Amino acid sequence: METIKDIFQAFGPEYMTRFGDAMPGDHRKVINAIINCRTNHFKAMSLIFKAKFRDLMKKDPLYSQIPSQVWEQSFNVNCQAVGGSERSIKYLAPYVFKIAISDYRIVNVKNRRVSFKYKKSKSNRWRTLQLHVMEFMRRYLQHVLPTGFMKIRYYGFLNPNCRVSLQKISALIQIYLGFFIKAPKTEIKPMNPPTCSICGGNLIYRGSILVFRSSLPTGAG
Repeated sequence: METIKDIFQAFGPEYMTRFGDAMPGDHRKVINAIINCRTNHFKAMSLIFKAKFRDLMKKDPLYSQIPSQVWEQSFNVNCQAVGGSERSIKYLAPYVFKIAISDYRIVNVKNRRVSFKYKKSKSNRWRTLQLHVMEFMRRYLQHVLPTGFMKIRYYGFLNPNCRVSLQKISALIQIYLGFFIKAPKTEIKPMNPPTCSICGGNLIYRGSILVFRSSLPTGAG
């Protein structure tokens, strides 16, 4: 059975050659990491780190550099209620553990096309989709986060359920800190002159006829 690694080992170099400098650097790093996963490529870097760590521990154990008071402090985990546990786990699990696609979902790779299984939302029936190998890798790499982005989305205004716009948040911060906020420019469009309902020509204002009101008090003869 073909795996993600098999696909990228066979077609990854071609993919990088085809897209060249147009590829994000993070995508190139991921492709190289997948190709060299569980090979001797990373074994030398790992041995270097282990040797360096043993050398540091012999000279001066790392924990000795930490003040002793630190180990005497109580550490508390910041927990906040987010509703039912089942709903929380269902929401967070895909962002913590789930990857773009697992090896067991790949059916086969034939004639430069990848066939894999998937399920539609709110359905338990497996379906099969076939993609060109280059398109398959492109879609896979869309799940690679850019440098600086985190996989887990936070609460607050970064949560997808937040209904407050970033513009409003920015304005509230500026008001709180006393910054001057420029009023948005509004363009006042002139009103079209009223037209005659009979001939369609423009009406010209000549004057107004006010309703007559007597100046005498009520009940005066």
